[in-house]
Amino acid sequence: MNKRLLGLLPRPVLIAVACLALAQGALIIAQADLLALAIARLDPGYLPWLAGAVALRASAAWAGGALIQRAAADAKAAVRRDLLARAGSQRSSGSFTTLVTRGLDALEPLLTGVVPQLLVAVAVPPLVLVRLGFADWSSALIVAASMPLIPLFGAVIGLRTRDVTRHQWAHLRRLGGHFRDVLAGLTTLRVFLRAEHQAAVIGRMADEHRRATMGALRTAFLSGFVLETVCSLAIALVAVPIGLRLLAGGLHLDTALLVLLLTPEALIPLRALGTRFHAGAEGMAVVEESFEILDRSTDEPGGRRRATAGEIRFDEVTVRFPGQETPVLDRVSFVVRPGEKVALVGPSGAGKSTVLHLLLGFVAPERGRILVDGVDLRDLDIDRWRRRVAWVPQHPHLFAATVADNIRLGAPEASMEQVREAARAAHAAEFVERQPEGYRSRLGERGADLSAGQRQRIAVARAYLKDAPLVLLDEPTARLDLHSESALAASAATVLSCRTAIVVAHRPALLATADRVIRIRGGVVESPAEVAA
Repeated sequence: MNKRLLGLLPRPVLIAVACLALAQGALIIAQADLLALAIARLDPGYLPWLAGAVALRASAAWAGGALIQRAAADAKAAVRRDLLARAGSQRSSGSFTTLVTRGLDALEPLLTGVVPQLLVAVAVPPLVLVRLGFADWSSALIVAASMPLIPLFGAVIGLRTRDVTRHQWAHLRRLGGHFRDVLAGLTTLRVFLRAEHQAAVIGRMADEHRRATMGALRTAFLSGFVLETVCSLAIALVAVPIGLRLLAGGLHLDTALLVLLLTPEALIPLRALGTRFHAGAEGMAVVEESFEILDRSTDEPGGRRRATAGEIRFDEVTVRFPGQETPVLDRVSFVVRPGEKVALVGPSGAGKSTVLHLLLGFVAPERGRILVDGVDLRDLDIDRWRRRVAWVPQHPHLFAATVADNIRLGAPEASMEQVREAARAAHAAEFVERQPEGYRSRLGERGADLSAGQRQRIAVARAYLKDAPLVLLDEPTARLDLHSESALAASAATVLSCRTAIVVAHRPALLATADRVIRIRGGVVESPAEVAA
């Protein structure tokens, strides 16, 4: 089991559940003693005590379950929150969506099933075995010899279960990711008459996932059968000699009953642990992938320095995405001085947008460092750093809210006059003020009421209002007509005034705002050059 899995649960909860497991072990012994005496002596005076022991045992089990359920729900929410905060560029992938939705739902059964059962399996069998030793040492030896067989067989089958479950989870992620991508490109598929083909592809992937799921279920049923068989044989090895000795008069009835009652109680926790471990195997696959993403993240808690604006230095930075042999950026080095406007140019896929994603903390470098005033970006508080950065992406997201609220996204406390000033600076006021309700006009989902150029100018106004010392523009003029490009370039020039800026650009209108051009090709910086005045 991944040691970090236990770290998801608060230590006081684990200690409390462990103490309750010990209490259950003691109550199991008391219950067996009282029941054996009540039957052997036909004395109803033991029954109230027996009922009390049963009630206390049930209460301890309920209390442990309630504690672990609440803690597991909090842990799942925390992992989901951390993944969403730190995953960066993976957010938009379908496989990541599957992980944080359907995937993390498998984490809760793992925490509520495997973890408490592990504590019970550690606490209860030794207590029961000690009591068996005092009652009948020969039976205790048989039980002690049988106990290691259960985790041994469970581990052998568990290796197979792990592989099968990882295979199943990989199919589910692939199916979820492909389905999301198909939905995103459904219009294009229809235009090119490929919708039916993709429907068939999804059908095949769903069938592969079905077969993988059935394989995982077969393995789970096999593990249950094997563990049940081992337990039954162990109990039989104790029960048969006990019966023969009882018939021969070599054993008292109360002792025989006690041994027969306690033997299953020593083995059941181990069998239940194996069963629950196999049932939670999907959760283990999810945990491993989640920790892998979090370990790649640059946003690690604690000990972060306060973010400031200043010189930005890329020092031999290499970025390689998972599953790709060729790096997106390969030993990239350059410096952006305070107040300087730098344009990044190069062919599509050269790694220009990755530079911006690195500065936003969406992507972590495989090697090298990004220094802000001499401090490694990984040592900065990422939230404070992002408050110092304004970002205008190629496809800005506008919410189904008022124009003013969309402009205020980075500065929610801004007044209406400041919103108007930002809109004027971004050359957005000319079309916003023509709306029936002006800045209080509600936009459709993703700003469907506006043209591409108008959406970009709203995003530029948003960046202006945030008043961040560093501005990042990611090809904001791509796919705009000449009029929209000219208006956007004018608004960008206003926004970039007196600020440090890195602009990914192809069009001359935006390049004219830059002090220097850095050309990137194939993930490598080719030649920085000054822009002619």
